[in-house]
Amino acid sequence: MFDFTSIMDRKGMDAIAVDSVGRMPGFAPDGPSEGFDLIPMWVADMNFPTVPTITEDISQRLAHPAFGYFSPREEYYDAIIRWQNRRNGVEGLTAECIGYENGVLGGVISALNVMCSRGEKVLVHSPTYIGFTHSLENNGYRIIHSPLHRDEEGIWRMDLQDMEKKLKEHDIHAAIFCSPHNPCGRVWEPWEIRQAMELFERYGVQVISDEIWSDLILEGYKHTPTQSVSEYAKYHTVALYAPSKTFNLAGLIGSYHIIYDPILRSRVRRESSLSHYNSMNVLSMYALIGAYTPEGEAWLEELRQVLTENVAFAHSYIEEHFPGVECFRPQGTYMLFPDCTLWCEKHGVDIEELEHRAWKCGVAVQDGRMFHGPCHLRLNLALPKSRVEEALRRMKEHVFIP
Repeated sequence: MFDFTSIMDRKGMDAIAVDSVGRMPGFAPDGPSEGFDLIPMWVADMNFPTVPTITEDISQRLAHPAFGYFSPREEYYDAIIRWQNRRNGVEGLTAECIGYENGVLGGVISALNVMCSRGEKVLVHSPTYIGFTHSLENNGYRIIHSPLHRDEEGIWRMDLQDMEKKLKEHDIHAAIFCSPHNPCGRVWEPWEIRQAMELFERYGVQVISDEIWSDLILEGYKHTPTQSVSEYAKYHTVALYAPSKTFNLAGLIGSYHIIYDPILRSRVRRESSLSHYNSMNVLSMYALIGAYTPEGEAWLEELRQVLTENVAFAHSYIEEHFPGVECFRPQGTYMLFPDCTLWCEKHGVDIEELEHRAWKCGVAVQDGRMFHGPCHLRLNLALPKSRVEEALRRMKEHVFIP
């Protein structure tokens, strides 16, 4: 029904993933060698057109030539309430619990500024989303990492003993919880979230739950909202969501929080209002309304199938053709986070050289060290399957060679 196979030309259309190649030192090396086109797999946005209802709703609003001061429409809140109910089984959510955020990271900092004093320590799992690292450090917070570990089946798990040890040793009162986890791709099971929240309750820790990837759950898995696992979780968690990751809308800006405790909610809103920069864009409001529709949901279901197939193919291909590369099959998100340690040790090649080889043959990947993956790559699989197949073929022929 929707087009997830055409190769979309994004060149010259304001896409960092394409137009910033060679212009972002430390992030985007020089472009590919002659004879190779670019396959953008380094920025976490999608190479698919968004659902038509979004552009239709924005176009209808553009037909009116005034864009003055405005208040969010009731339809904005109603769309979120319906979406959270249908997708996540959330009952009893009201408009007063929903608040606009320019971005999830801005919401993280506003919430931390309420929960902590600058200079305090914050518990964060590692590997760690680079946005958490930059935003916390830039705002004077000290990150204490609790490493995730892989069990005997290769599944990423929280280390509750390590988490408790860090909470006690460092007198931590705030934690960031990423669900689903970026970059590992874990979709946490209800009992895992419940155990973590019981630990946080024991030590009086308030939680910021980044659930921006919560719609992008692969086939066979289900998202559990952090706030749903207990009364403590409901009233001591700031949950952050956005349609931007789901519907490829990052350039429009627009996220939202859900906060049930009225005092915490009031303080977070007060904090986020102080700069006078945290205000909704009228077109991003219409984008959300257009996204959170039955057609948007149908589009998302097709997308989830496409991503599930891409992940299955990539995971199997790596296992078959790149011996020594360990790759957890993501349960959510569209990012792959392969660990190249054993392959690099065997062949005497470091991760920088692997990354360099990939970019030279046009496979634009991201250095996993930015995410505290010591010998990892990070690959975006939200492309037509033909592009994923071509990227992995090139990696077999030009990257993972002795």
